[in-house]
Amino acid sequence: MATAPPSDLAFGAFTDDAPWVVDPARMTWRRRIDDLRARTRAQVPVLMRRRRVPPGGRALHVGAVLAWAVGRWYVGARRRGGAASRADLSRRLRDAFERLGPTYIKLGQIISSGEGIFPAELVAQFRLLRDQVRPETFDDVRSVIEADLGRPLESVFCWIDTTPVAAASIAQVHRATLCTGEHVVVKVQRPTVAHLVRKDLAAMSWIAPVLVGRIPVAALANPPALVEVFAETIVEELDFRLEAQNMLDTAHILFETGEAAAMVVPRPHPDLVTRRVLVMEELTGFAFDDVEGMRAAGIDTEAIIHAGMVAFLEGAMLYGVFHGDLHGGNLVVLPDGRVGLLDHGITGRLDERGRLAFLRLLMAGTVNDVRMQLQALCTLGALPEDTDVEAVVRDLRLEAPPIDPTTLAPEQLIGEMQQLTRSLLAYGARMPKELMLFVKDLLFLDGAIATLAPDIDLFAEVTKVATHFATRHGERIMADIGIDPRATSVDLDGLKASMGVALDTPSLTYRELQERRQLIQRRMAAHRRGAVPASGT
Repeated sequence: MATAPPSDLAFGAFTDDAPWVVDPARMTWRRRIDDLRARTRAQVPVLMRRRRVPPGGRALHVGAVLAWAVGRWYVGARRRGGAASRADLSRRLRDAFERLGPTYIKLGQIISSGEGIFPAELVAQFRLLRDQVRPETFDDVRSVIEADLGRPLESVFCWIDTTPVAAASIAQVHRATLCTGEHVVVKVQRPTVAHLVRKDLAAMSWIAPVLVGRIPVAALANPPALVEVFAETIVEELDFRLEAQNMLDTAHILFETGEAAAMVVPRPHPDLVTRRVLVMEELTGFAFDDVEGMRAAGIDTEAIIHAGMVAFLEGAMLYGVFHGDLHGGNLVVLPDGRVGLLDHGITGRLDERGRLAFLRLLMAGTVNDVRMQLQALCTLGALPEDTDVEAVVRDLRLEAPPIDPTTLAPEQLIGEMQQLTRSLLAYGARMPKELMLFVKDLLFLDGAIATLAPDIDLFAEVTKVATHFATRHGERIMADIGIDPRATSVDLDGLKASMGVALDTPSLTYRELQERRQLIQRRMAAHRRGAVPASGT
């Protein structure tokens, strides 16, 4: 006789073999979860308030470490200027962050996944921080688990691996087996990290304004704005009950949008979730970059990319909730081809006004309406609300004929980028939290295409995604923002212009796009060495 599927599959996108059944109403850790989230967010302005004097010894220590790093750069590589100077400063900042411990390592890790948002030299150096966090001793892990669960470790787990499978700046993860027989993973917060994070945020808020205009890696991610985004992100990571709720919300959205056949979320335990301990279902499968293994198992890697993009956009545009930290370590491909979404500590959450602005931003992009895009960016806080949109269109030459960057001399391309940056800064541009997380995820998906589907036709894929939204969600989008995607078509000419390719280009694979990028990078590198290669080399 066939076994009935677990009843929670009518609620969320979970695996078919349930170690337990998710019933949100019976999960005691969810009590007053919305109030908990509101109280947590309310901590940010308090932690970020500007102080006249340094907030304690930690601020003085942090200031001294950063001053030493910046000071040594100032009297050394700064004289050389350009990329060499930025690279030297980035290396010194990475060394300083590593010395300052988990909070700063976490900030560095967030920066390291922001290629295209933060300067390339800074991203390259901070990538080295991803594996630099030493695990806590198992005695400390035991102490946190027993204190939060209120009982001996052996009364909950019949086995727990004393060596973590992952050790990050906020927490570490151990495989375990419950006394009731289920295989799980246990996320355990570092015992002193919450106290240290709050002290460090106070120190950052005091130091960041001092750095404005003094270092060349700030760009749009100026230090105070970066610290504010970081504070908004990390305070919610310090309470695993919020992460467990993020898991439930994401699973429900995937079910509601019909993506449960492509993506799943591990089930949080009904009872074993506290501020510092999160017990969840174990998902196993292929590493996200194991392309050969997946293809040998008959898994369509192009379908994975398509499903990931659609699910990500649906969450942001239709529900205002999306996974905010996509990277290879947070994704696992199950043997049946579904993608398991892991680590929901960082989640983008938009209020209704912000969600509608995101929807307008992305829908305007499909029809190349730059004014609607700018208005949406104003609503999202990336530009001041009173920004003169027409002036921005004019100053940034947004309606000018497209320029192929591969045809520009390096000094011309540098000049274009510098002018764009100066103009954006003059208009008060900044990168609010949700927009930064969204762009970071898009950049990850961009890189994932290179790994899983390098020969996919980008123009065809954009059209396919747009068609999906028109056919499945057209009526709702029309009701939300007055744009009917069923009555509009994708402006491929605008897309080609944004990529800097000729309008008569019939198709463009990701491999070809990479070749264009690599050509630009070679020309820029040669320019820095004083010798520009011939076009196309």
